[in-house]
Amino acid sequence: MTDPSAADARVAVVVVNYGSHRLLADNLPPLSPDPRTAVVVVDSWHSPDERAAAAELAIEHGWQLVPLNSNPGFGGAVNAGVAHALEQGADVVVLLNPDAVLSASTLDGLVAAVADDPGALVCPLVEDFAGGIWFAGGSLDWADGRTRTRGVDVRAVDHPWVTGACLAFSVALWDRVGGFDDRYFMYWEDIDLSHRVQTTGGRLVVRRDLVVTHLVGGTQTADGKSDLYLRYNCRNRLLFAAQHLTDDELAGWLRSTPAHARRVLLRGGRRAVLRRPLGSVRAVMRGTVEGVLLVRSLRGGPVLRPVRRLMRAARS
Repeated sequence: MTDPSAADARVAVVVVNYGSHRLLADNLPPLSPDPRTAVVVVDSWHSPDERAAAAELAIEHGWQLVPLNSNPGFGGAVNAGVAHALEQGADVVVLLNPDAVLSASTLDGLVAAVADDPGALVCPLVEDFAGGIWFAGGSLDWADGRTRTRGVDVRAVDHPWVTGACLAFSVALWDRVGGFDDRYFMYWEDIDLSHRVQTTGGRLVVRRDLVVTHLVGGTQTADGKSDLYLRYNCRNRLLFAAQHLTDDELAGWLRSTPAHARRVLLRGGRRAVLRRPLGSVRAVMRGTVEGVLLVRSLRGGPVLRPVRRLMRAARS
């Protein structure tokens, strides 16, 4: 089967909803009139009222609703949405956060980029609502697991990644890498996907001429970083390390884990931490301990000694 051209491609925009139907109502309707584009809304279970609101919006705008009976996390919900899109015959899938605004012209540009290079995971430039750059490429420091998103050119760094806030890809690429790893639940699943795309011969592309606007943190609490953010950013860094690093590299990430936990804790600002210090610290510690347990479960052997040290520190 030959890859379709942009004009012939059957496109699905996949959006995950979890308690955010008002964002869907504000951001998705501009995509609905295009008959070439199916909008697939995956509704992870939140509440009866949220399910009813999402279903009503889907009927009103002609979206395809995929109702889930649980909340499998971001990656698991995306996998369900892409599976539905593939059943409907999609050739190209565009993943979009509910707190992001995608214009028809940017959508067309993303589809054309994938049609031209089906082995590429394509990301637009993501701006915040003030017009500042929120994401134009990310890098991962292989020495300690520190991520960076400022001034990154994905063509020029050793371990680049692209954000799951908006991604376009071909069905062939998705099938080859197996989609998102739903063990991540939320956060770091896009870094893991980016890594697997590259290790299987794919490419990461950031199209700075195509722009998506992101209401930063629109699905989170306004009071600093949420406990889920703190927990899973600590946990999933170590899950990634256990999956992809050598023993020596993994030991280095484990040694730098306390410093990483502190950085994550302060990402929402010192004032946010001071407003709820106990809850924030508990979330960071919980995620760190869960990550360490995943390392011990998945790897064991030569890394057990630094794992034991971290476990003793967590209990003290």
